[in-house]
Amino acid sequence: MVISYRLSYNSGRDYDQPMSSVSTGSSAGAEASAAGQSAAPSGPAATHGFVRRRGRGLAHGLVDDLGDKIRSQQLRPGDKLPTESAIMQSYGVSRTVVREALSKLQAAGLVETHHGVGTFVLQPRAAGMFRLEPSDIAATVDVLAVLELRISLETESAGLAALRRSEEHLQAMRQALDDFERNVTIAGDTVSPDFRFHLQIAQATGNPYFADIMTHLGTTIIPRTRVNAIRNHDRRGEYLSRVNREHEEIYAAIARRDPDSARAAMRIHLTNSRERLRLAQEAAQRDAGDGPLAPAGGTGTPAA
Repeated sequence: MVISYRLSYNSGRDYDQPMSSVSTGSSAGAEASAAGQSAAPSGPAATHGFVRRRGRGLAHGLVDDLGDKIRSQQLRPGDKLPTESAIMQSYGVSRTVVREALSKLQAAGLVETHHGVGTFVLQPRAAGMFRLEPSDIAATVDVLAVLELRISLETESAGLAALRRSEEHLQAMRQALDDFERNVTIAGDTVSPDFRFHLQIAQATGNPYFADIMTHLGTTIIPRTRVNAIRNHDRRGEYLSRVNREHEEIYAAIARRDPDSARAAMRIHLTNSRERLRLAQEAAQRDAGDGPLAPAGGTGTPAA
């Protein structure tokens, strides 16, 4: 029997949702998912009014609750959020759920995480996220798929680089970040130094296959090379400056040979990119009144 699958990035599915709940033509997974979502919350979560809405995951519920507190000024700009452990205990959720929620809040521009320090509420932004043009939507599906691959690949790459990097690797990473920052200031090319930074991390692993994969993918792994709306939106370099701050967090962890922090920083960086793009994609779908987007590789592509 050949099983078909689709890459469907839409607002009805969480990225941390188990693959077993993705439809493969059988209703069993859907029934199991619906049964799990219908369960009423209990324990610490109930005391926060934290309700898992039908069709939405725990991470979405946590985002809604914390986001409401930020927007209502219960949490003000500059306030430090509780630690991951404190949020886990307070809401009765796992560390994975907390990290996914914090990533979504960062992508929405509500908070910013500084490794080793904490997560802080940001000042409200004057401008919203970038808006996708109709011509961007099809490309977005594929870009999201590549980001999903990169999260798995480059998270481990960063951890290995922290353990194995040489001073030469570190200098090359530093040069790439300096070039990126300078080009943001003069509105120059930031794609090349962006890719160089990620490629240098892959090379610093000492495993040639990491670098081979990155070289094969090339600069198209950088979302703004394929989505016009990102380039057009970022008139003042705010998006790129934020990207480079995330790069600096990765670099700092690799420089101090801290593999756990390097993995965490890389995962946050790439997950933020994915979430920023996904939020824009959802807005474009709502504006167009469309349903879920077509799969990246066509409908009903046979699994190998």
